[in-house]
Amino acid sequence: MNTATRQTSTAFSVNAAMSRRLFSDKLFKQVMTFGGISVILAVSAIFFYLASVVVPLFTPPSVDKRSQFAVPGPAAQATLTYSGEEQREIGSRVGAQGAITFFRFDTGETLAEAVVPVPAGTRVTSASLGERRSYSQGFGLSDGRVILVKQGFTVTFPGNKRLITPSLDYPLGEEPLAVDPQGQAIDLLGVQLTDDGSTIAALTADKRLLVSAVNVSTNAMTGETRSEIQQSEISPVPVGVRQLVIESKQRELYVLHGERSLARYDISDKTSPRLLETVELAPEGQRVTALAMLSGGFSIIVGTDKGELAQWFLVRTEGANFALQRIRGFTPMPAAVTAITPEFFRKGFIVGDAKGHLGSYFATSERLLFVDKLSEQPLVALGVPPRGNGYLAQDAAGKVYSAAVENHYPEVSFHSLWQKVWYESYEHPDYVWQSSAANSDFEPKFSLSPLTYGTIKAATYAMMISVPLAILGAIFTAYFMTPRMRTIVKPTIEVMEALPTVVLGFLAGLWLAPLVENNLAGVLLSTLLLPAAMLVAAYVWHLLPQSLTERVPPGWEAALLMPVLVLVIWLVFQIGHPIEAAFFGGDMPNWLSNEMGIKYEQRNSLVVGLAMGFAVTPTIFSIAEDAIFSVPKSLTSGSLALGATPWQTLVGVVLLTASPGIFSAVMIGLGRAVGETMIVLMATGNTAVMDFSLFTGFRTLSANIGVEMPEAGVGETHYRLLFLSALVLFAFTFIVNTLAELVRQRLREKYQTI
Repeated sequence: MNTATRQTSTAFSVNAAMSRRLFSDKLFKQVMTFGGISVILAVSAIFFYLASVVVPLFTPPSVDKRSQFAVPGPAAQATLTYSGEEQREIGSRVGAQGAITFFRFDTGETLAEAVVPVPAGTRVTSASLGERRSYSQGFGLSDGRVILVKQGFTVTFPGNKRLITPSLDYPLGEEPLAVDPQGQAIDLLGVQLTDDGSTIAALTADKRLLVSAVNVSTNAMTGETRSEIQQSEISPVPVGVRQLVIESKQRELYVLHGERSLARYDISDKTSPRLLETVELAPEGQRVTALAMLSGGFSIIVGTDKGELAQWFLVRTEGANFALQRIRGFTPMPAAVTAITPEFFRKGFIVGDAKGHLGSYFATSERLLFVDKLSEQPLVALGVPPRGNGYLAQDAAGKVYSAAVENHYPEVSFHSLWQKVWYESYEHPDYVWQSSAANSDFEPKFSLSPLTYGTIKAATYAMMISVPLAILGAIFTAYFMTPRMRTIVKPTIEVMEALPTVVLGFLAGLWLAPLVENNLAGVLLSTLLLPAAMLVAAYVWHLLPQSLTERVPPGWEAALLMPVLVLVIWLVFQIGHPIEAAFFGGDMPNWLSNEMGIKYEQRNSLVVGLAMGFAVTPTIFSIAEDAIFSVPKSLTSGSLALGATPWQTLVGVVLLTASPGIFSAVMIGLGRAVGETMIVLMATGNTAVMDFSLFTGFRTLSANIGVEMPEAGVGETHYRLLFLSALVLFAFTFIVNTLAELVRQRLREKYQTI
């Protein structure tokens, strides 16, 4: 083959190789671009999915299917209350004289009518409501007797079609109960009816205040019922009594009297009621115009002639003593409050005013949900269905307004999620996460603050342990350690990263937590003695004869330090118990709790910090070590050639050049610590508390999601708040990683010329 042919063949081979390389580069560029765009799209899809679940929490209620109709039933009777069944198909109107009318909720068409059986020669002189969910009403008669009635709605499915049938029941019998032996007319009435018994409070025409406890027993053989009444009289009677309210547990009686005064009586012993306190519900110059008790029987909602609204409930003062206290105020209504009606099960209520406005509120979140202008006349009677998904309102002109309300998440607000809330039965406002309870009186507590705080607490303690170990270990491994030793140490530490966190959590909860509790003094002492022992060992090594130290190859000195550390750990554990016996009564955890008031929990932040630090250290170490080892040798050689010592070269050249990689390692470790779930679940008490103590547990956002997501009902407030927790975690990691990338780029630009 001649020279020209060989040159042509060589040029062709070079061109072919160059074409293949260009094609490979172009293909690789396209693949990387596709991969990068796919990651961005995937992250964006996650964000928008989380947001789509969370957004409904913050959407305002919607009101639709509005309608108006004339008062159903006898228009001549004043309306005591409106109500309805949970499907919002049938409404009910209770007249003040005992006429009860069932009608279609949206049209007002009368379906059935009934009249409470009043004995001949008597008339109804007063009426009162029991708790909403009981559907009970009481009617006081002119002869000192009282009759109790309870509504019912029976659901059947004839022909696979739902049929709701309203009915009336007389739980104490159709024969009225003799409440006043003297036969005086009942001017004011308060009733509370439960399956365990009923309580009746009555103000007679001659201004006597009577309390009666009614217990009903049923003969199992004959089915005959028998009523037993315990009666007592309250004296003296407050002047100007206007309303009587018995709380749902039937232990206390509230008496509204005068312009703004409320007297609270203990009626748990029905034979001897006693006055507990009298409070002023409104500022001087205002008059209380409406008062109602929220679902559960803990809170009282008060409205005034200035349109102001406030919530009151009992707060513990000293020992077992309680006092009524004003807890919070709400956005005022435009005019004087004329009616307040609570929801059946939630802590919501609706309010009517003298200018025809209807407002919807929720107590726990302090939210005004909406205000509707319904009429030019005052609203005199209100009603809500059991699910709180509608309302009925009657004005003074006899017109009724009906609507459907979509109001699924009233308990959620920025205040209830992130600020202190004063919950019922609590002594002070607090941050609380408690998503479920044993009964329907429960007030949901959905504060994300303790969960976020716990997440930050877990990450802080984990990083306090892992960052020094990982970075100092990476510096020694990459800069001082011999290549042979590095080939052993680095893979070993990186293999640690593969340990399942569930195994680490299991060991932390079942082995490490009891070990720390039983050797607390030794564990705390080791945090001081281990660094000191390392310094002492280094100083002793410095004092040893050079002939002896030269026998150890450079970079292997750390191997000699391991027996020293093991010996120190064994020593501090041995002297820990005598120290506890001498200074802490032999039990340091109990001493902290009893003498110092520092609560100690076996599964605490110290245990989690050790376990999570062990889990995060390999991640930070591996990335930081690679960054330090990748510093060009020309930089270190040049620095040493100019007369700098190895330590000066490390601090002034190596660490500055590797700082972007070290910073990235710390941020990636922080991200893992923030999102860790299994270790936190298994190594802490999983209590949602706001306490930065080293000896107490916590609950993190990720652990809370893992624990409660299986029991959350799809679409409910609890379910969506767990998604909000995930969104908070997502936003936190996104912001931290974005800031970290900006800092890393700034460090790279600053030190790339070194």
